[in-house]
Amino acid sequence: MTTRRSIYVEGFSHKNPIPAACRIGQMVYSGSIQGTDPATGKYGHDLPTQCAFMFAQVAKIITAAGGSTQDIIKMTVWMKDRTQRAALNAPWLSMFPDAQSRPARHTMDAPLDGEKLVECDFIAVIGGE
Repeated sequence: MTTRRSIYVEGFSHKNPIPAACRIGQMVYSGSIQGTDPATGKYGHDLPTQCAFMFAQVAKIITAAGGSTQDIIKMTVWMKDRTQRAALNAPWLSMFPDAQSRPARHTMDAPLDGEKLVECDFIAVIGGE
C-alpha cells in the first residue's frame, strides 16, 4: 500500500492546517501557491514580484517532494487580471525554457482577495520514464 506524505517547506504555509503539497507514489499535487515573500509572508508589491515569488515557491515545493520542476506536468494559474500574462510568462520561460519540454498550463481570471494578484497549483509525476 502506498503511503500519503504531506509536503511542507520553510517560508511557505497556508492559513488553514493544510500542507503545501501531497505525494502518493509518483504523484504530487500542490495546494494553492501564492506570490508571497518567504521571509515576511507578505505579498510582493506588484505582479512581476508576486510571479517571481510564486515560481520560487513552486521550485521549493517540488524539490521538497523529491522531484524537480521537470516533473511538473500541469499548472493552473489564477490571475486578478489575465491580460497581464507577460508578467507570468517571464518566470514561466525561465523555469521552462525548452519549448519541447514544458508542462501544460491553464490561466484564468479570478476574483482574488486582498493584495493577491496571482496564485497557482501544479500536478507532478516523479520518477516516471
